[in-house]
Amino acid sequence: MIDLRLLRDNPDVVRASQVARGDDPDLVDAALDADARRRAALTDYEQLRAEQKSLGKKVAQAQGEEKQELLAHTKQLSADVKARQADSEAADAELKKLLYSISNVIAGAPPGGEDDYVVLREEGTIRDFAAEGFAPRDHLDLGEGLAAIDTERGAKVSGARFYYLTGVGARLELALLNAAMDQALAAGFTPVITPTLVRPEVMQGTGFLGAHADEIYRLEKDDLYLVGTSEVALAGYHSGEIIDLTAGPRRYAGWSACYRREAGSHGKDTRGIIRVHQFHKVEMFSYVAPEDAEAEHQRLLAWEEAMLRKAELPYRVIDTAAGDLGSSAARKFDCEAWLPTQERYLELTSTSNCTTFQARRLGVRERTEAGDTRTVATLNGTLGTTRWIVAILENHQQPDGSVRVPEGLRPYLGGLEVLEPVAR
Repeated sequence: MIDLRLLRDNPDVVRASQVARGDDPDLVDAALDADARRRAALTDYEQLRAEQKSLGKKVAQAQGEEKQELLAHTKQLSADVKARQADSEAADAELKKLLYSISNVIAGAPPGGEDDYVVLREEGTIRDFAAEGFAPRDHLDLGEGLAAIDTERGAKVSGARFYYLTGVGARLELALLNAAMDQALAAGFTPVITPTLVRPEVMQGTGFLGAHADEIYRLEKDDLYLVGTSEVALAGYHSGEIIDLTAGPRRYAGWSACYRREAGSHGKDTRGIIRVHQFHKVEMFSYVAPEDAEAEHQRLLAWEEAMLRKAELPYRVIDTAAGDLGSSAARKFDCEAWLPTQERYLELTSTSNCTTFQARRLGVRERTEAGDTRTVATLNGTLGTTRWIVAILENHQQPDGSVRVPEGLRPYLGGLEVLEPVAR
């Protein structure tokens, strides 16, 4: 939820942000109108209440006809008070609904839509398989040859976009996520195994029940949602609390299973495990003072890139355009690894600066040196997920179908240097 003071003082900034996102700028004027009506009704209510109290004293002292007139006036005044209170509450409810409909104000994101990202840098060397004398196999062919990925039985048991990771496939995912958690620990993050079911107010508070609500699994009988990222549970961890940030940011690394319906993605990345309904992820989450949010964003990005270097993957960093941002993000950087068989980049990580948007919805504050409280900022970033297996297998494959293990992951695989095909 955006800051109401910002909306009042700088409505043009919020309108411009809505336009840049491709959202409705008229929501700004509707919110301002509801706010004005709420404040006017509240002022009238308070004035009428004051008159009502004053009149009560006069009624107690009056006699005869004067008292009857005052009682009649008191009855009308009481009705007016209730009416203005109802007007104030209705306008307040309308205002809150509108404020929840307005996306976070962008902060530095390039203009445009999904294809208008800005490439900030490219890192690593893309292999020339033609020069090496063989055509690369895709991750599913490699995974099946290694007895690491089984999508046929995944579909048999659970349906499309489900899979089993078996043998070295399961070990590789655990190696990747444990490496991510170790890096997070070294950076001062507190490890957390998070719930994967959350209440509606937490899901709404993080901004996931907007335009992309159809991507979320909901358990109607229990009125709970399955999370698509541990960001949701970590954002709700300190909801309704005043936290201490005097020693610096509070950082958590959440390990969880994640669930996504992938609504609207029919026909996209249906082969293998690129776009699936269930996966595992280690997610960084930071609570920081608002003025430190931009610097923390750069730190999260640096930690993501450090993990990509451990996996020895060629990648690029992009600055996501305003029209492709989620409603809670003011700015987002993605790291995309090169996918040899498709000759394109595949998103592996993203890190978002949500400024005070989520924390305001969830009531997370800090106490200032002056003794007041203010809303904190929140940020998130992916440090490792199942999808990384796709890029690791394809980029480190060898002509015989074996896969070289990146040095940074070898300690987590018992020193294993090569994943060998399994004879069938």
